[in-house]
Amino acid sequence: MGLLTVGTVAFDTIETPNGKAENVVGGAALYAGLSASYFTNEVNIVSVIGGDYDDDTLELMKSRGMNLDGIQVKPGEKSFFWAGKYHDNMNARDTLTTELNVLADFDPVLPPHYSDDEYILLGNLTPDVQINVLDQLTSKPKLVVLDTMNFWMDIAMERLREAISRIDVLTINDEEARQLSGEYSLVKAAEVIRKMGPKTLIVKKGEHGALLFQDNQIFFAPALPLAEVFDPTGAGDTFAGGFIGYLVRSGDTSFESMKTAIIYGSAMASFCVERFSIERLKNLETEEIENRVQKFRDLVKF
Repeated sequence: MGLLTVGTVAFDTIETPNGKAENVVGGAALYAGLSASYFTNEVNIVSVIGGDYDDDTLELMKSRGMNLDGIQVKPGEKSFFWAGKYHDNMNARDTLTTELNVLADFDPVLPPHYSDDEYILLGNLTPDVQINVLDQLTSKPKLVVLDTMNFWMDIAMERLREAISRIDVLTINDEEARQLSGEYSLVKAAEVIRKMGPKTLIVKKGEHGALLFQDNQIFFAPALPLAEVFDPTGAGDTFAGGFIGYLVRSGDTSFESMKTAIIYGSAMASFCVERFSIERLKNLETEEIENRVQKFRDLVKF
């Protein structure tokens, strides 16, 4: 029951009201893979890096049981780089620099032992890359989760809709749900989007939690109130990794299981934002994760 995780493994420079971190490691596949690794030891990564990437981080990924056979290394080239500055409320940010580098012509190639994975997490990349990965699968997966953003809706809507038509779960934020559907009401937006293909929609609302839509069922998961948020970068990817990681561990993709998975994903994201980059995700203990999940349970118990 392997988990195939596709996304960036990159460098970031991040500035928040709590400080600045320069040239730290990041990327959707790194955050999601680390998060999922606390639930399953079968995380297969597909990405591309330059010869400049941090060896210690690659070793950390291996030590967490992540398989890196699907990471293409391009010696002499630079890894993907993003720099951003968060506003005081931490909900908005300005992109200062985006350097695609090796990502500009990324053509994913699935190693043979990846092609029959039962769980697929398609991180926020071009729809063409996401479709390319789906085309290389040799058997029908048990669950495919796709993350995307408004940028791809702006420049590649047709291909994005094709990718969305082939998945089971779509995860986007509330603004993106409204843009994709043309509906302001998130309930109506969910109806429109699920007609595009995915049976399940997750709408992330940042500090206001997340909504899960499937058939006529709706579940709301709160976000955990934190005294300080150091760095929201990667929180959505960490959420997605925890969500699908829990489903891999449980082997159950029912709506009831997804409700619990959202709480675990939210718990993992709450750790992520407590430090810059992946610092908080490196050495979590099982007891820490379960205690954090219990805080979510206590938050909504009445």
